[in-house]
Amino acid sequence: MIFLELVLQNFGPYIGRQVINLDPRENSDRPIILLGGMNGGGKTTLMDAIRLALYGHRAQCSTRGNLSYDNFLKQCVNSHTQPFEKTQIELAFEHIENSQPVKYRIVRNWSKNPKDGKDSLGIFSEEDKTWGIDSLVSIWDEYIENILPLGISNLFLFDGEQVKELAEQEIPPQIVVDAISGLLGLELAERLADDLEILVNRKRKELADTKDLANLEEIEQKLRHDKEQHNFEIKVVASLQEKLKEAESHSSEALDKFISEGGKIAGDRSQLEKQKTQKNTEIESVRAYMCELAADVLPLALIQPLLSQVQNTAEQEIYRQQTKLALDILQERDKRLVDKIAQLGILEEQLDKIKFLIQEENKAIELEKEEIWLLADAENIDLLNKINTYSLETARIAVKKEIELLNNKQEEIDTVERQLQTAASPEAYQKLENTLRQAQNQVAEAKAANLTAQRRVIELAAAIEKSKKDLQQYGVQTIERYNKEHIITASAKVQETLKLFRKRLTLKKLNTGV
Repeated sequence: MIFLELVLQNFGPYIGRQVINLDPRENSDRPIILLGGMNGGGKTTLMDAIRLALYGHRAQCSTRGNLSYDNFLKQCVNSHTQPFEKTQIELAFEHIENSQPVKYRIVRNWSKNPKDGKDSLGIFSEEDKTWGIDSLVSIWDEYIENILPLGISNLFLFDGEQVKELAEQEIPPQIVVDAISGLLGLELAERLADDLEILVNRKRKELADTKDLANLEEIEQKLRHDKEQHNFEIKVVASLQEKLKEAESHSSEALDKFISEGGKIAGDRSQLEKQKTQKNTEIESVRAYMCELAADVLPLALIQPLLSQVQNTAEQEIYRQQTKLALDILQERDKRLVDKIAQLGILEEQLDKIKFLIQEENKAIELEKEEIWLLADAENIDLLNKINTYSLETARIAVKKEIELLNNKQEEIDTVERQLQTAASPEAYQKLENTLRQAQNQVAEAKAANLTAQRRVIELAAAIEKSKKDLQQYGVQTIERYNKEHIITASAKVQETLKLFRKRLTLKKLNTGV
């Protein structure tokens, strides 16, 4: 059987008409369809829809519990469905009939108040969807039982959560054991083994004397008691597993509440306080270093343009001082030069022109003479230049780095303080911690109880096997003394043959993939 399409209309959380393509053959490179979603997203509802479409009132759906079919159908109707709207499930599938592939579509629909507590069933051929196959509707339960029996359907129709639950159980549920036995065709062999055991017990009683009969009855009584206790303990294990799940859920909720309400932070309060103290110490260290920077040349950065201006003015004054000294020397030289030119006997007019030119040049130099205020020397100018070009820039980079470090440390302190503000009070912390500890203790107790019950199941199973062996051994010891030994001997051989038959039949079925 290959599922082709699932259509849900106003079913469970699915409002309106939703079509899901289930045919894995459309993409041969990726022939697997995976359906995922958050808890409560509707994954299990899809499996319930397939079960409901196939088996109707016999479906073993996850949310049905002890509900009647009428109430279960009402529960499956989407809460936003209008009174006049129908809730409907369609499942299209393909399987082989008479060596030929055929396709059918199962359609079940009902209203919020289903008539007579039932749904309406229609079976349609995918080749001609307009005509229903009434003859198939009337025998549908028998028909689907031949294709996919209800007893083994749980081996095929389960979700990932059920796989996880089955994988975590040391003892598989009886329904899984029965389904596998049904799938492998072992029911008749197991039934025959039980009938033979009953026959052998009868013959033992017929053969035994009073003392032997009492011993046999004691062993059989113990065997019956152990079987009843074994079945009871299996139910206890199932109940304890449910309690363990519930305890684990409560523990998870308590842990989430413990974290969300500041319990974890309250537990780390001393560590956070220590971190805060350490960060404050680091900040004080940064501030002390910044004070050292401020005690040096750093404040001059506030008047760096003025320092540059002072440097320029000082350099100009030095230049003017040098120019004044040069002018005095030039004037003396010019006087000597004019006297020598006059001795050359040139014309007076030409001599006047030379004097005029010399005076004009000297006037240009004299115009640059201004009053000197700073009286700076070359050493002071070099110091100003070093401060402007190196010291201030180095101090500025250093203080910028320290400011960034200071801001980072302050942000870290703010983060720690915010955490401390969200921490629970000592009273609330104690309450949260007690709740969490109780929930964790309940989980530990549930695990211990579950483990004890599972060990008890194993012990009872071993006791049952021992009682069976005692009965078999007892029969072997007594059959030599009585005339009816053939039945018991033959039955014991048949039992062994049946065990071998079941084992080989299982291997054969598994190897052939049936």
